[in-house]
Amino acid sequence: MSAGENGRPDGAGRLLAGRYRVLRQLGRGGMGVVWKARDEVLGREVAVKELRTYTDAAGPELTELGLRMRREARAAARVRHPAVIAVHDVAEVDGRPLIVMELVDGPSLDDVLRERGTLPPAEAARIGAEVMDALAAAHRAGVLHRDVKPGNILLDRSGRIVLTDFGVATMEDPGDGSATHLTRSGELVGSLDYLAPERARGAEPGPASDVWALGATLYAAVEGTAPFRRTSAFSTLTAIVEEPLPEPRRAGPLTPVLHRLMAKAPEARPGAEDARDLLRSVASAGGAPAPAAPPA
Repeated sequence: MSAGENGRPDGAGRLLAGRYRVLRQLGRGGMGVVWKARDEVLGREVAVKELRTYTDAAGPELTELGLRMRREARAAARVRHPAVIAVHDVAEVDGRPLIVMELVDGPSLDDVLRERGTLPPAEAARIGAEVMDALAAAHRAGVLHRDVKPGNILLDRSGRIVLTDFGVATMEDPGDGSATHLTRSGELVGSLDYLAPERARGAEPGPASDVWALGATLYAAVEGTAPFRRTSAFSTLTAIVEEPLPEPRRAGPLTPVLHRLMAKAPEARPGAEDARDLLRSVASAGGAPAPAAPPA
């Protein structure tokens, strides 16, 4: 990564949009960099996602990334739920968009799984129930997430679960032209390991596709690996479409729920609200799990 305006490689000290002072880098992905920053107007710490101008990105690609970031902000802002990341502001720096979000004090589920390997079924079910409730709220608002995976689930140290990164979400058009659909026909978006069978076949996603993705995420949480991960993209897609779900060995009471969430046919899966209730039942039967310990 190139040095920030102050010459430091972590960008610390930069002032974004006249009010967000960069403290340190939190992460980096396909669309840009996420900074921990301080809002100097309101005196609070925030997370700022900044689109970065990579030297190998063509003009049309940068334009699409910018539109995708704005769509992410609109999609998250449309869903009012305590388990959905809160968007505070959208701004620009040198023509590039910034999304200013709440700062979640804790690791991602992916970080926790790297540290711990697996989670007990009741703990995975508790996390899953909170995320499924957030998905139910998103679906009622006409928003599909389309990229549910361990890296997009944050575990606040207070115990709150937060679904983030609506960067590939789709929205129903409310009639005012604010909904944006950027992906081309037949294009696969989202993370391959957690892609539902209908999406692997190239069909349009629906709410059931998000249910599948969370089911695959919870499978990975209790079993230690995504259910259909193979050595190549083609073999992974083939397994998702054609192979039965590998029988879970560590899921215990979560096993029948995982089978329902990852039914091959979308119409055979429960809706997000029913799936949430199934997960709550498993979490309640297993007792209250200990909070996830963040990586050192």
